[in-house]
Amino acid sequence: MWAIRRASSSSYKKQVFMNRASRICYATSEISSQYLKGHNEGASNVISHRPLTFRGFQLKSHGLFMESRDFSSQAGTKSSGEEDSDSDDGFSELESSTATEAIEEANKVDESVSEQELSEEDLENVEAPQELELSDTETETEVSKRKSSRERVSSALYNAIVAAPALAVSKIMDKWVEGNDVTRAEVAAAMLTLRKRRMYGRALQLSEWLESKKQLTFTERDYASRVDLIAKVRGLKKAEDYVGMIPKSFRSEVIYRTLLANCVAEVDVKKSEQIFNKMKDLEFPLTCFACNQLLLLYKKTDKKKIADVLLLMEKENVKPSLFTYKTLIDAKGQCNDISGMEQIVETMKAEGIEPDINTKSIMAKHYISGGLNEKAENVLKEMEGGDLKENRWVCRSLLPLYAALGRADEVSRIWQVCEESNPRLDDCVAAVDAWGKLHNIEEAEAVFDKMAAKWPTLSSKHYSVLLRIYANHKMLSKGKDLVKRMADSGCRIGPLTWDALVRLYVEAGEVEKADSILHKAAEQNRLRPMINSYLVIMEQYAKRADVHNTEKMLHRMRQAGYVNRMSQYQCLIRAYINAKVPCYGIAERMKADNLFPNKGLANMFAQVDAFRKTPVSDLLD
Repeated sequence: MWAIRRASSSSYKKQVFMNRASRICYATSEISSQYLKGHNEGASNVISHRPLTFRGFQLKSHGLFMESRDFSSQAGTKSSGEEDSDSDDGFSELESSTATEAIEEANKVDESVSEQELSEEDLENVEAPQELELSDTETETEVSKRKSSRERVSSALYNAIVAAPALAVSKIMDKWVEGNDVTRAEVAAAMLTLRKRRMYGRALQLSEWLESKKQLTFTERDYASRVDLIAKVRGLKKAEDYVGMIPKSFRSEVIYRTLLANCVAEVDVKKSEQIFNKMKDLEFPLTCFACNQLLLLYKKTDKKKIADVLLLMEKENVKPSLFTYKTLIDAKGQCNDISGMEQIVETMKAEGIEPDINTKSIMAKHYISGGLNEKAENVLKEMEGGDLKENRWVCRSLLPLYAALGRADEVSRIWQVCEESNPRLDDCVAAVDAWGKLHNIEEAEAVFDKMAAKWPTLSSKHYSVLLRIYANHKMLSKGKDLVKRMADSGCRIGPLTWDALVRLYVEAGEVEKADSILHKAAEQNRLRPMINSYLVIMEQYAKRADVHNTEKMLHRMRQAGYVNRMSQYQCLIRAYINAKVPCYGIAERMKADNLFPNKGLANMFAQVDAFRKTPVSDLLD
């Protein structure tokens, strides 16, 4: 086994950077230094139990794993999934294209929601959520066509399941088989719709019944589907336990890649690296999907290791995919390295891969955040194409980007195009969000009212868009009225709504009320609140120098199943600093969580060290 070492000699550099992956690696070689310059705070350190390896090729674990803020983008969940109703294996949905994008969306700091949090929501939601799809090869057009065909699928079995929400799926199915055949096509359609509506708990029950009653002969992809559902509903530990119960002949690479994707979605570095190494031990071929998962993970936790993953891909002759380039482009943008971002785009084009709409959207966001508005607008015009009416589906991406530029005129123009051609639900949501960013509350409310009139059974995620706008503008009274309107409409209130409510009260200065809402939500519901709901309250307590309540929020996050990260400890130490009291044993606590301080956090340590020496203490001693 031989270790990757960063290129130090000129001869080694020349040898390594001659080919595709190495050119990309060269383009990303300054990510770490750029990141350290711009993000000294917010570090997360993780040490893997053993070096990350593949087929004797060792990926060295650095002592420092840096955490960054992801770019803001559309709300999404972690690894979700959909079945391809046209596939041969029925409800084995885990082999379509935007898998890693779904997980990337899930890893966002500002709007991430775990799958189990939304497992029974959106019963009437007509739009599909982001998917966990385990291939990197489909083009955007192919994905669009495939999704369009899926949306036309209807299922009598699904209708039977949702018609009796109080009954266990097993009882529904026992009755169903009395007068109906259980076919793969019917099951595929039902599973597809259950996943689209994020009813993962019901989908899992259906999968379990099918296996226990031996109604279908399970394939590896059916087992992979089960692993994915268990990870969403019951957590990674249960999913990993189930993998051990799968017949050995079906424990293929797709099983473990599914588990890996869910580990990455939880930003569990230790477990992700363990699963990756397990795949190596089982001698599975290294896939682009697995490498992309590591890139996603390290983009969020340790950008220095991105180059190591690329060198591993080069060693194993794994060709980068479109998503590989997207991840690298975003990583560069997060470091404010715009020239580096553009260099990766050029490398991608040189390899014959043209940026798709999502890639251009990522570029535009980073141009905007970097103050390069002219470049951002040029990219937006490219996204729009020659005729926006022919590219209507781009509107939902353009609206929030133009809003971020402060271009109310462009938002108005694009929304008018949507209105003229029967706006879709996603268009309306994007428009509400855009007008909110432009502080035009009246327009946001007008679009929302049109949306509510057209789709009377909106889900909580749609209400939450307007609720967040009220929170951002400290409109507590309107926020309360909207929540009452949600309840009156029969809308299920879940983690997205709780998060918006928490923010609403925090922005209004009522932190204790926000804390109370979150505590009741966690106690009275089986759904887990979003981690950011805890963090926003914790940060307020830290600002107040309220050590007791800051510690309490950290404890409650752990109780909810969230892994402690560097950001939580930073917030905790800040509370001790503001309170001017020592923080005993903090280094040991972090070490127990496999976290190790960077330079910035080490400086914070010094301020709360009860045994530190100062000139005054030396005199007194």
